Amino acid sequence: MLAAIVSVQFGAAFAATLIHEIGPIGTVTMRLVIASLILIPFSRPSLRNPRTGRRHTRGDWARVAWLAAALAAMNTSYYISLSYLPLGVATTIEFIGPMAMAALGSRTRRDWLAVLLAAAGVVGVTGALNSDWSRVSLPGVCFALIAGAMWALYAKSSQAVGARWETLHGLTWAMILSSAVMLPFGIATAGGELLRPHHLMVAAAVALMSSALPYGLEMYALRKLSTKVYGILAGGDPVVAALAGLLVLGQRLSPIQILGIACVITGSILVLGHDRTPHEKAPSPQPSPS
Repeated sequence: MLAAIVSVQFGAAFAATLIHEIGPIGTVTMRLVIASLILIPFSRPSLRNPRTGRRHTRGDWARVAWLAAALAAMNTSYYISLSYLPLGVATTIEFIGPMAMAALGSRTRRDWLAVLLAAAGVVGVTGALNSDWSRVSLPGVCFALIAGAMWALYAKSSQAVGARWETLHGLTWAMILSSAVMLPFGIATAGGELLRPHHLMVAAAVALMSSALPYGLEMYALRKLSTKVYGILAGGDPVVAALAGLLVLGQRLSPIQILGIACVITGSILVLGHDRTPHEKAPSPQPSPS
């Protein structure tokens, strides 16, 4: 699980270097296309259900379409936010999405207090407390929040697809569909830059580190870990993102921003990492996809 978190966040750091050269749309396009090409030989997706031998229904494909839309929107908005915000800040704000989704499934005062703590953390991490509001990147914050909302949609869509599709078949089809949708936009914005050897090598590393490798690692880990342990470990995403931003991109955060990250992490552990009563619905663990 920790290996998956490190892989995702350092993959995002390498993606940030690519964003400055071919833009966020081009970066998303290359990541999705290459990740699809990596997944296809491993999952060998079929049009039929291996258990029944029958073709998948329209409802099954509708679930895949929703997952594809979530993947495209989530990654696009997240990468756009990285063009405005440091990696650790963007990831911290994005993390509000799945945490709020988990809190909405609970009526406990503890969870809602955790959400308020995380909200205070976001205010701190954006730099709004120690800088002029004119210098706060509102577009970056907005796109990071959209990415968080799409992460929550991804989690729900992933559950729906997993209930009707075998192994990684549904995910692979969703990746193929999202790649087909993004490809024209990537070509329109980046053109021939997509085919430069350097860009292809970096994009391949991003696709492997942010999609193919962590998904496999987390799917294995989720068979072994409880929801409580997953929630505690997942809270480390913003910390690893801040570390990756420092080591790969040279991005330094202020003490108030670091305090804000700590508030979000604490809130996530309170929401995702505590034991639920039998009457409470525990949030289902989902891989961190960005």
